[in-house]
Amino acid sequence: MADFDAIVVGAGCAGSVAAYELAKAGKSVLLVERGNYAGAKNMTGGRIYSHSLKKVFPYFEEEAPLERRIVRERISLLAPDANTTVDFTSDEMFKEGQDSYSVLRGPFDQWLASKAEEAGAEAVYGIAVESLMKDDSGKVCGVRAAGDEITADIVLLCDGVNSLLTEEAVGFKRPGPHTMAVGIKQVIKLPASVITDHVLTASDDEGAAWLFAGDATHGHIGGGFMYTNRDSISLGLVATISDLMANASTPIYQMLEDFKRHPAVAPLIRGGEVVEHSGHMVPEGGLNMMPKMVSDGVLLAGESAMMCVNLGYQVRGMDYAIAAGQIAGIEAARALDKGDTSEAALSGYVNALEDSFVMKDLRQFSRFPHFMESTTRIFNEYPLLARDVMNRMFICDGSPVPPMRKSIMPMIKNVGILNIAKDARGGLKAL
Repeated sequence: MADFDAIVVGAGCAGSVAAYELAKAGKSVLLVERGNYAGAKNMTGGRIYSHSLKKVFPYFEEEAPLERRIVRERISLLAPDANTTVDFTSDEMFKEGQDSYSVLRGPFDQWLASKAEEAGAEAVYGIAVESLMKDDSGKVCGVRAAGDEITADIVLLCDGVNSLLTEEAVGFKRPGPHTMAVGIKQVIKLPASVITDHVLTASDDEGAAWLFAGDATHGHIGGGFMYTNRDSISLGLVATISDLMANASTPIYQMLEDFKRHPAVAPLIRGGEVVEHSGHMVPEGGLNMMPKMVSDGVLLAGESAMMCVNLGYQVRGMDYAIAAGQIAGIEAARALDKGDTSEAALSGYVNALEDSFVMKDLRQFSRFPHFMESTTRIFNEYPLLARDVMNRMFICDGSPVPPMRKSIMPMIKNVGILNIAKDARGGLKAL
């Protein structure tokens, strides 16, 4: 008889939710986290869309450690000397299931793990799973950790993008640098009222999400992000590794310091104190880099399965991880009830994922990573074009004003009318 019905590796969004669902179904569950506490190794952006979490915990707002409700969306094209920003607010952001919140992943992940423990899961922290155990047929039957062998009827891998176990589980090779990005983030402490005033919200309970392209990464593939917490700001960069390796003369940590000094960003964080600095690998290849989801005795969810997409105007990952974790826990419990955790029996997890928004979204956006990687004008020419057009519109020096078309058309031709049309068509097709 196995030591546990299920072992869940990783206490992030996917792992803790999967452990919660399994424990709620009456299964004996071991949740193993290599960090000293849930969230210790996590630095992901800082925003969660509520719809998937509400399906697991309908009244999560009453107890989860949320920071601010996001009520403003900003997207900026940064030139070295200018900033062109779209600033959007809408009553739709307040509707249940359409709202989103900034979170600090340390407290938030600890809360999620505590819900799994309250449901009956046993959690251990500060222990890394070194390898998987397999029986004579090759079926996963447990884990090796801290010199111990712990058996289970099923193992759920939710240990993140840097998983050391997915190759052993499903033969997944480590992804190439063109499908991966490096993320770097600082948490900058500021008074709540100062943050509220800076982002023009009505109260200290409301905040903004802000994404940047262009000079944020010195014109390289990637961008900047800013999320307002209650009394701090999460500010950082994400940049594609292959582009940094081949073309960047400035290391990403220096890019972040330069980004903080940009005239669009510096006033926002003036007087703040850096209280956290972290880095993380980010999967950016979408559907085309995803591994096989199941094998005999094992399944993958969350960033272990590369469930993440960056659309430039929206970054998704946590809601995918929570939804996949819920599906994984439910389907693993069903397989355990049937006494069959073979790959064929776990196909219910794959089918349920395919029917969910997770895989439908990832399929919808499967061409977007290639579009972003191949359309470098987004990070170079277009921020400069936006600057020049805005200068033409708003700068007045007493000189006679020429017709708009005569002054703007040379700017457009400098980028190339066909290039702009090609990029617009490519972006629409990819979305």
